[in-house]
Amino acid sequence: MSSRERRSDVYIKAEPSSPEGGGGGRTSPGGASSDSSQSGGGGTRGDGAKRYSPPLYTPALRCHFKDEAGDGAEEGSTGNGAGRCKYALSTLPKRLCLVCGDVASGYHYGVASCEACKAFFKRTIQGNIEYSCPASNECEITKRRRKACQACRFTKCLKVGMLKEGVRLDRVRGGRQKYKRRPEVENATYQSAPLPLTKESEKGSSNIIVSHLLVAEPEKLFAMPDPLQPDTAQRTLTTLCDLADRELVVIIGWAKHIPGFLSLSLADQMSVLQSVWLEVLVLGVAYRSLGCEDEVVFAEDFVLDEEMSRVAGLTELNAAISQLARRFRALNVDREEFVMLKAIALTNSDSVYIEDMEAVQKLRDLLHQALLELECQRRPDDPQRAGRLLLTLPLLRQTAGRALTTFYSIKTRGGVPMHKLFLEMLEAMMDSP
Repeated sequence: MSSRERRSDVYIKAEPSSPEGGGGGRTSPGGASSDSSQSGGGGTRGDGAKRYSPPLYTPALRCHFKDEAGDGAEEGSTGNGAGRCKYALSTLPKRLCLVCGDVASGYHYGVASCEACKAFFKRTIQGNIEYSCPASNECEITKRRRKACQACRFTKCLKVGMLKEGVRLDRVRGGRQKYKRRPEVENATYQSAPLPLTKESEKGSSNIIVSHLLVAEPEKLFAMPDPLQPDTAQRTLTTLCDLADRELVVIIGWAKHIPGFLSLSLADQMSVLQSVWLEVLVLGVAYRSLGCEDEVVFAEDFVLDEEMSRVAGLTELNAAISQLARRFRALNVDREEFVMLKAIALTNSDSVYIEDMEAVQKLRDLLHQALLELECQRRPDDPQRAGRLLLTLPLLRQTAGRALTTFYSIKTRGGVPMHKLFLEMLEAMMDSP
């Protein structure tokens, strides 16, 4: 464990994993908040400045790294116990198989899984086996009962995200392979150990990566504005901040499914997220707004035109996101390119607190290469396509800077409730080292 992790361990506090888990997770920026002010007073940075993470990670962010989506964190002994988060970084939790709950041996076919479920999935795909459930297709799959129903076990493998594309269909037991070998998902980009990020080992892997990113893409978010509130600027800002907080939580969960991200140290995962989460969020808003000339689609049920933005004081943010959306529209960016750019934006961090920048750079290079291969396969007549897509990243960072300024201005004025995690992440981005 690094000295920085030991030093910051005392700052960990228990937080609800969802911002909707009660009133305690919400903070009014206008009032006192001991948690949101821990970062210390640093200078603020403008739109074009670099993003930095504070040396001490925000308590809420640290507790969101407690292996939320079934990753199986164990409760640690708290000793004196007072105020300590049971998911402290000093004791790395065991990762559990998302299929049956047994201890996972690593990431296989895109999902944390045990050796038994890995072998079962591989055997099913390679043998093209079809199962039928003797009951109602709702059998419980646990470590003790995973052999009871193969049909429901295979269904759960697919439900948690195991990728059929990751299984080599060319393996013949006891003989040679009939076709050229393809890189396996589990031995290339999705394993929990450090990735072999050489061009040779990753050659031809772009289709696997894109398929995985498409599967990892979150469900659509809905703003669900409070129908009891009048349609005012206050309601617009409250809805916007609540939506942004929920999308931040989704981004943290999404990042854990990016090929190779979990091979970074836990400290570097948090440093990366603290510095680029708003770029990932803004990229999603711009992509959702592609079909609208003069509107920004923050969510399916929360679309702001120029007049609504003016009334709410969001004119500059609306204009910045619209400019980015026009850039994507001119390039005719499709969904595959969007998910690739989103993953690249995650690794495009320049945080000075990243301990192993080489590992982050290797992950970024892997994704760049996957984008190049994708465009070479789909658009062989346009060799500059990938380069033009990557050239949108500076504008994305500039737009995220505008979003940061806007949200921080809302926070400074007060009166608009903000959830703890969202508030702390804003503070982290605004505080310079």
